[in-house]
Amino acid sequence: MLLAIDAGNTNVVFALVDGGEIRARWRIATDPRRTADEYAVWLSQLLALEGFDRAAVTDVIVGTVVPRALHNLQVLASKYFKTEAVIAGKGSAEWGFPLDVDEPQNLGADRALNVLAGHARHAGDLIIIDFGTATTFDVVDYRGAYKGGIIAPGINLSLDALVTAAAKLPRIAISAPETASVVGRNTVDQMHIGIYWGYVAMIEGLVARLKAEVGRPLKVIATGGLAILFETHTSVFDTIEPDLTIQGLAMLWERSQQGN
Repeated sequence: MLLAIDAGNTNVVFALVDGGEIRARWRIATDPRRTADEYAVWLSQLLALEGFDRAAVTDVIVGTVVPRALHNLQVLASKYFKTEAVIAGKGSAEWGFPLDVDEPQNLGADRALNVLAGHARHAGDLIIIDFGTATTFDVVDYRGAYKGGIIAPGINLSLDALVTAAAKLPRIAISAPETASVVGRNTVDQMHIGIYWGYVAMIEGLVARLKAEVGRPLKVIATGGLAILFETHTSVFDTIEPDLTIQGLAMLWERSQQGN
């Protein structure tokens, strides 16, 4: 089986992929200081709990937007899975699609993987919205070329900034308000409205502007752990694919093996 590792700014996601099917997934908080040995102890226990043998992992691919985390993940692959990790975007795992932007070298691995998987799974022009530490909007044309996009603060970052800067505001859980009213009657309700409905308005407004600028029909794909938070309160998404980045890693690994 393939162990696909998506190292993001907030979490590192580990997924077991067998024949293109995701068999299991686990996440741990991102910490660049975490050693390969620490990863191995944690991951071995989870593999055993799910009924998998560590020896069943024969290949590893890593996509990361945290450069300092890469070395220990490579050591994890070589020391505990006896294989050299394929690194997304490098060597045999180059992206393989046009990056039609001013600074192609600065495109994050997670966004590139979303572009790869999104185009492979959906025809036509796309907007891919990834709800992570930041919320990113990526525009992909019908040929699979990356045309650019938007980076906005993630909803958790927005809430953290509000609570940190305003001493009297309490920390609240991020959830949909209980009603559709946007007239809050107390502090907590007003915060829920501002964070949640304000974020929905941002999503809908930016998608509308992107569609108007592109001028062609665009399919909107949502991904990332927080995508389902908005699913029932906006009609802007055409589909939600929580595992798009992992699917991109699996597809990229398959491509990297074609010449071997």
